[in-house]
Amino acid sequence: MQLHFGVNSRMALDTLRQHKVRSLLTVLGVVIGITTVISVASILVGVDRDVQSTLNQFGSNTLFVFKFSPGVHFGRLSTEERMRKPLSMEDAEAIKELCPAVLDVSTDVFPLIGSAAGNTPVTARYQGRESDAKYNGTTPNREYVQNSYVARGRFFTETENEHRVDVVVIGYDLDKALFPDGDGLGKSILVGGHNFQVIGVLEKSKAGILRGDGNDTQAFVPHNTYIKHYPGEVEHFIAALAAPGQKDIAEDQVRGVLRLRRHVPFNAPDSFGISSAEQIADQLRQITASIALLTIAISSIGLLVGGVGVMNIMLMSVTERTREIGVRKALGARRRDIAWQFVTEAMALTGSGGVIGVSLAMLISLLINRLAPSLPSVIPMWAIAVGVSVSMSVGLFFGIYPAMKAAKLDPVDALRYE
Repeated sequence: MQLHFGVNSRMALDTLRQHKVRSLLTVLGVVIGITTVISVASILVGVDRDVQSTLNQFGSNTLFVFKFSPGVHFGRLSTEERMRKPLSMEDAEAIKELCPAVLDVSTDVFPLIGSAAGNTPVTARYQGRESDAKYNGTTPNREYVQNSYVARGRFFTETENEHRVDVVVIGYDLDKALFPDGDGLGKSILVGGHNFQVIGVLEKSKAGILRGDGNDTQAFVPHNTYIKHYPGEVEHFIAALAAPGQKDIAEDQVRGVLRLRRHVPFNAPDSFGISSAEQIADQLRQITASIALLTIAISSIGLLVGGVGVMNIMLMSVTERTREIGVRKALGARRRDIAWQFVTEAMALTGSGGVIGVSLAMLISLLINRLAPSLPSVIPMWAIAVGVSVSMSVGLFFGIYPAMKAAKLDPVDALRYE
């Protein structure tokens, strides 16, 4: 008598239905392991897509230059990095003039890091309404160098920058906070204790891991206007737009110019940092890869515990069904038929746990997207397939020993078993 896989599967599912609670408790480790792996995978895939979206937004040819390397630091700056001399507007002008591979340079200016002004939030006000704002000075060409385009109105001009005109371009959320009933263009708002006329509202950013809220709470004023109001020590952040296909060349040229201007010895490391959206994205991918490996290691413990539980319950099942095995052998069932029956049952058991784990992971992903939209979560089809396949593989591996034990039972002794 030869049993086919379909028949074995139906018998396995019947056994699961007859022992629902026992089966669920048996595969609980598998459920937890699969849920954890797929949930973390969904977040990592979502983060990776968000990183790629950020790269596309900033542009792959833009270099970011600051006194330390722009990127994901998590508070790991050294004392030497924090104490470095700030970059200057003259540094930006030198890069634009002396680097042939650089098409254009924009410069942001803000309070010195670590100063009282740098650590104090700026409040924007209009007729009794107020909102926190990120207040920066910038050059007019920031609009296309760093893709900070306006949705309404316009960006300020070089003439307005030269004459230090008190105009401001505000972010989408800041506009909604100060002008909930209408457009703020042409209105005068108070930012950092100074009045500015709103001439533009930026496009809404796609919030994400690298961008935070992007430019949505930003208040940009002309570079020279900012210096007029805050003539003290300031930081400069430089963005250099490289010619297509020449980003590496542009980076070498920028490094050479800055090392010369900052009098860095030939055998000393840079006293500044150069990065790009792509390099920052690679940093984050390295971090997520480490998280993925750690998650797999932890989840493997759950799968191992689940597998041991499956082996234990299958050995118990062999003992409980010894007489049944004897009857089937007496009717002509071969060893492989008995073995496949128990292996299929173990795979069905863990496979069911995998399906439950995938379902829970999908629910968790949905909740993450609803409750924390800035933390993207996407479950790819390959993760679902891998989750179910791994869970069934656990059943296959840990079900072999009980299946072989059942297959080797002597039919005469099995029929005598009470």
